[in-house]
Amino acid sequence: MKAQQNVAEFLAEHDMDADPAYRILDLASEVGELAKDANDSTDYGANPERLDVNPDELGDALFALLSVAESLDVDAEEALNEALVKYEARIEETGDPGSGE
Repeated sequence: MKAQQNVAEFLAEHDMDADPAYRILDLASEVGELAKDANDSTDYGANPERLDVNPDELGDALFALLSVAESLDVDAEEALNEALVKYEARIEETGDPGSGE
C-alpha cells in the first residue's frame, strides 16, 4: 500500500521510531478526536444529520493506523483484504457483516 510506504518513509525521515504499544495508544487518541467531532456536531447523536468531522482528524487517524501497521510489520493492504474476505463470508453466511459478539 503506497500510503503505508509513505508513512514509513516519513517516520524514518523524522526519526519517529516508537514502540507498537505507543502507536496503538496514539491511534486510540486520534480516533477519540473523531468521536469528539461526531459527538459535538450531532449533540451526542441526537442530530446525526449534522455530522461534521474535520478531515484533518481523519488524516491523523489514518496516519496513526498506518504507523501501527508499520511498527508491527503488518502489510496494511493485506490486512484490509483479509478483513474484506472475512466480512464477505459473514454476509454470505448470516446476511450481516458483524461478528455477532
